[in-house]
Amino acid sequence: MLNLADVTLGELAAAPLDLAPRRFGRVAACDGGLIEVSGLSVPIGGLCRIDDGKGTTLRAEAIGFRNGRTMMMMLGDSVLLRSGVAVRPEGQPGMLPVGPAYLGRAVDGLGEPIDGGPALHPGAQWPAGGKRTGALDRASVREPFDTGIRAINALTTFGVGQRVGIMAGSGVGKSVLIDMIAHGAQADVVVVGLIGERAREVSDFVERHMHGEAAARTAVVAVPADHAANLRLRGALLATSLAEYFRAQGLRVLLIQDSLTRIAHAAREIGILLGEPGAARGYPPSALSTLTKLVERAGNSAESGGSITAIYTVLADGDDQNDPVVDTARSILDGHIVLSRDLAQRGQYPAIDVGASLSRVMSDVADPALNACARKLRALVSAYESNRDLLLMGAYRAGADPLIDQGIALQPQIAAFLAQAVGERVPLGRARAELLGLIGDEQ
Repeated sequence: MLNLADVTLGELAAAPLDLAPRRFGRVAACDGGLIEVSGLSVPIGGLCRIDDGKGTTLRAEAIGFRNGRTMMMMLGDSVLLRSGVAVRPEGQPGMLPVGPAYLGRAVDGLGEPIDGGPALHPGAQWPAGGKRTGALDRASVREPFDTGIRAINALTTFGVGQRVGIMAGSGVGKSVLIDMIAHGAQADVVVVGLIGERAREVSDFVERHMHGEAAARTAVVAVPADHAANLRLRGALLATSLAEYFRAQGLRVLLIQDSLTRIAHAAREIGILLGEPGAARGYPPSALSTLTKLVERAGNSAESGGSITAIYTVLADGDDQNDPVVDTARSILDGHIVLSRDLAQRGQYPAIDVGASLSRVMSDVADPALNACARKLRALVSAYESNRDLLLMGAYRAGADPLIDQGIALQPQIAAFLAQAVGERVPLGRARAELLGLIGDEQ
């Protein structure tokens, strides 16, 4: 308790004394979650407190301007909101609280704890939009990143500072896969953003990860699906800002965002509220550009020597791999892991579609022998899967194609190689040795 009091008093002493008059506005109109405020000029992204003096306190965020009024979006329900109540700005517009205090804690989109612990005192501020750097200030990806997943380490090897998407339809195993990566990956700090997911998944994830030694290096930002769209988007920005802060300290950060599609949905809601026309399947241009801005903030830093290896899950609505969000993510990321519903229904977990998955940096971070074996295994899996129906019908004649014959002969071993139990961890060196042992003698 005394330590907490010392921290609080220290923050008050360090804060500048502001004697300027406090400005406030009034709620003039409300349309759903969008409110119009007159008499108050605050920048976009600024937080405001709505207080009617009767114990009702609500929060809103400025998202635009129109006809001399400030357009704001509620950070919660608009129940109990009344016309004419006072709206007062608070905090530093465009800045998010960051710091080591988040490690071992689970917070919401505003940085407030949801784990029942004491209030946080981050002690630092970071721009919500990040600190933009030049393209040549980003260091190249040259070092492999160990995920602990055999199929990923051997066939789509990640690099430190790479941005990767895990793409699949609903219920195919995206959340389980990122859970395994969070447990098995080698990183100084792990920042997890659970954006727009079910509240049950949030509580389960916190229960599994926020204990023991792993908790001391893990920070969780969770905004479930029933929260306001701008709060969900703010949670994604907070998780990315935390990762950037730790990267600036020279640390290796693993950033996990689940999911990029829910972030796009939140940006779509905000764009539609502002009257922006829908373009690709109802997504306004600003929603897809939000994804690009968010993803480009990850990577290696040549200045600090730190890195952000980012993994984003992408929900393919209706298993459509040409969905606008999936297509946009695939074009801006440095690789993608595709999970197959057919493989999941056969009982293969993780259900990684080897032929459709790709790491654009594997040739730079893996040795030639591993690259050659990975290409050979992809060819064997592709040959077997493309002729599987013929094999099941008995229409294929042995000897017609040597590649298919080899794929049939190795199918049990390949299936065992691609499967992995949830609690199992396979380091990079072991995955390489197993792949070379499986394919190396067959080339």
